[in-house]
Amino acid sequence: MNTRRQFIQKSVLGISVATLPGLSSGWTEPVDMHPEARPGESFNLGIAGYSFLHFDLDASLAMMKRMDVHYLSIKDFHLPLDSTPEAITAFHQKLKAFDVTGYAVGPIYMTKSRTEIDAGFEYARRVGVKLIIGVPNKEDLEYISEKTKAYDIRYAIHNHGPEDKLYPNAKSVYDLIRNLDNRMGLCFDMGHDTRDGQDPVTDLERYHSRIFDIHFKNVTAATRDGKTCELGRGVIDIPAFVAMLRKIKYTGQCSLEFEKDMKDPLPGLAESVGFYHGVVAALPRS
Repeated sequence: MNTRRQFIQKSVLGISVATLPGLSSGWTEPVDMHPEARPGESFNLGIAGYSFLHFDLDASLAMMKRMDVHYLSIKDFHLPLDSTPEAITAFHQKLKAFDVTGYAVGPIYMTKSRTEIDAGFEYARRVGVKLIIGVPNKEDLEYISEKTKAYDIRYAIHNHGPEDKLYPNAKSVYDLIRNLDNRMGLCFDMGHDTRDGQDPVTDLERYHSRIFDIHFKNVTAATRDGKTCELGRGVIDIPAFVAMLRKIKYTGQCSLEFEKDMKDPLPGLAESVGFYHGVVAALPRS
């Protein structure tokens, strides 16, 4: 890492930590490696592909490179559901060139017919990932559970807050899948959970056995009107959330889903990445 990059990284981390109440004392400089490879950390930082709704794959990967983030949840506007084997190979080669791993596909909406479910599992198999983030009908959950067994692919249902009549929060998902195959779980959108009046730290601990992926964000209010904001500027206690990730020994991805300024997401995403690194570096280990 060159001197200029070291200076920028240390400055961003220092600023981030300085904004955390009670965390500035005792902070030590982070080790010089990919942040998600810090010794003792079981979870990784990633980006949810929806953050790049208005950008093609090249521009999205260029932003990830600038932020030094290496995990991407793949959206179908970057890799269509009907992609050929050649297109999928080229897609993975491009990700590799940017040192990015595509670890999941979705969210994929599967509410019209079971044909969409079948196509989604085939898509995940062809892409070569072991996790689908999906939004299905409740009556299809047992059918999907059988699919997870047949394909050995986990299925994580995404909660979408108080506007979502199917899955507003973590509990609404967990109660439906708790007795299904253990490959059935939750893509925990902590922001939407908060907007539905829930405590995301408590829910992370309560339902962690079935949380396979996290849409990592903050929101401006714990109400229906709350909006996505930069990670350090909202009502969710991010240090407490990260501490809980460590307590439960979470091993998945925390993928930033930034739904603010979506035509110019890099400044907010980069600020959120810096804040996250500051939290991880500053929190004491038990």
